[in-house]
Amino acid sequence: MTKDSSQTALLWIVAAGFFMQSLDTTIVNTALPSIANSLHVAPLAMQPIVVAYTLTMAMLTPASGWLADRFGTRRVYFAAILVFVLGSICCSSAHTLGQLVMARVLQGLGGSMLLPIGRLAVLRSVSGEQYVSALAFISIAGQLGPIAGPTLGGWFVQAITWHWIFLINVPIGAVGLYAVRRFLPSHDEAQAPPFDVIGCALLSLCMIAFSLAIDAPVSSHRAAWSAALFALAVASALAYVPHARNRRDPLFKLSLFGEPNFSVGLIGNLVCRVGSSAVPFLVPLLLQLQLGYSPLHSGLMMLPAALAGTLAKRWIAPLVRRFGYDTFLLVNTIIVGSAIVAFSLISRGTPLVIEIAILAVFGAANSMQFAAMNSVTLKDLSHEDAGSGNSLFSMVQMLAIGLGVSIGGGLVNLFAAQWGSPELGFRLAFVCVGVITLVSAWIFRHLDDASGTRVIRGQAAPSTGR
Repeated sequence: MTKDSSQTALLWIVAAGFFMQSLDTTIVNTALPSIANSLHVAPLAMQPIVVAYTLTMAMLTPASGWLADRFGTRRVYFAAILVFVLGSICCSSAHTLGQLVMARVLQGLGGSMLLPIGRLAVLRSVSGEQYVSALAFISIAGQLGPIAGPTLGGWFVQAITWHWIFLINVPIGAVGLYAVRRFLPSHDEAQAPPFDVIGCALLSLCMIAFSLAIDAPVSSHRAAWSAALFALAVASALAYVPHARNRRDPLFKLSLFGEPNFSVGLIGNLVCRVGSSAVPFLVPLLLQLQLGYSPLHSGLMMLPAALAGTLAKRWIAPLVRRFGYDTFLLVNTIIVGSAIVAFSLISRGTPLVIEIAILAVFGAANSMQFAAMNSVTLKDLSHEDAGSGNSLFSMVQMLAIGLGVSIGGGLVNLFAAQWGSPELGFRLAFVCVGVITLVSAWIFRHLDDASGTRVIRGQAAPSTGR
C-alpha cells in the first residue's frame, strides 16, 4: 500500500470513530420517550443516560494521550472501538434504567478515547502542511453525526425499536476494528511520563460531585445533599491547586490560567454551553410530550438546526476579522440566548414555519458560537501548553453537556411540580437556560482582543467546532 493510500485509510478510520462518537451523543435524544416507556420510567427521568455518557468522557479524556504513549496508538484505538461497541451492545440489552446507565458509562469509556487518540494518530502520520486539511476532513464526520443522529434515532424508534439506536454501532465498529488492524500505523509505545492519577481523581471527583449536586433527587433533604456535594466539589478543586503546584508533571499546569483569554474562554464556554446543551435534550421532549409529534417527526424537526449550523460555519472567519472576538461573541451570544428563550413560545398553535425558523436561527448562531469560543480560548496558548489546554477544554465541553441536560431536565420537573403544568415547566425551563446563556455574554466582555482578531484555523479544528 502506498503512503497516500495508507494516509487516506487512516483518515477514514478516524472519521468513522468520530462519527460514532458524535452520532451517539445526539441519536439518543429523540428516542428518550420511547426508551422511558419501555423501561417504565418517566421521560424526564432519562437524563442520567445522557449525563453518564458525557461525564465519563469528560473524566477519561485526559488519560487518552498518556495511554497512547504507554501502550501504542493502534492498540489503544483498537481497544477504544471494542469497548465502545461492547458498551453499545450492553445498552441495547438493558432492561432497567440502572442497567442502561451503567452501559452508557462503558460506552463513554470507549468514546472518550476515539477522537483524541484518532487525532493523535493523524498527527503522527500526516505531515505538518497536510495536518489542518486532515483535521478538516475528520471534522466533517463530527458534523454529520448531529445531522443524522436525531432523524435516525426517530426513524429507528418508529420503524423498528429503540434498541437499534445502539446496535447501529456494531457493524460500524466491526469494520473499524478490521480497518485498525489492517491500515492503522503501529506507533510503538514510548517512555511516557508518570500519569497524574491523584490530579485526575481530584478533578473527576469535582465534576461528579458538582453534577450530582445539581441533579440531586427531590426529597426533604435535597438542599442539604446539594450543599454537601457542592462543598465536596469545591474542596476537590481547591485541593488540586497545591497538588499541581508541587508536582513536576501535573495533569494540567496552573500556568495555563495565566493566559487571560484561556481562563475567560473556559468559563464562558462552560456557562454558554450549559444553556445550549439543554436544547437538544429538551426540544425533542417538548415536541413529543407536549405537541404530540412522532419520534421521526421530532427528529426531522432538528434537521434545520443542524443544517443551518453547517452552512453558517463559513461566516465565522470574516465576521471575527471584521468585528473582533469580543464584539462577535457579545452579539452572537445574545442571539443564541434569545433563540433559546424563543423556544418557550412554541405551542400547539405555533405555525410550522415559525418553529423551523427558531430552530434554524439557533442552529446557525450556536454553530458559530462554538467555533468562535473554541478558537478564542486556545489561540494564545504556547505550543507546549496547547495540548494540555485542549485536553482541559475538552473536559469542560463534556461537563457542560451533562450539566445542561441535568439543569434543563431538573428545571422542567421543578416548575411542572410547582405549577402543576408540564407545559409551563418546559416554557420556564427554556427561559431559564436561555438566561444562563445570556450571562456568558457578560463573561466574554472580559476577553483581551489586543492580541489580534485572527482566526487560528489550526487550533479551531482540533476542538471539532462543537
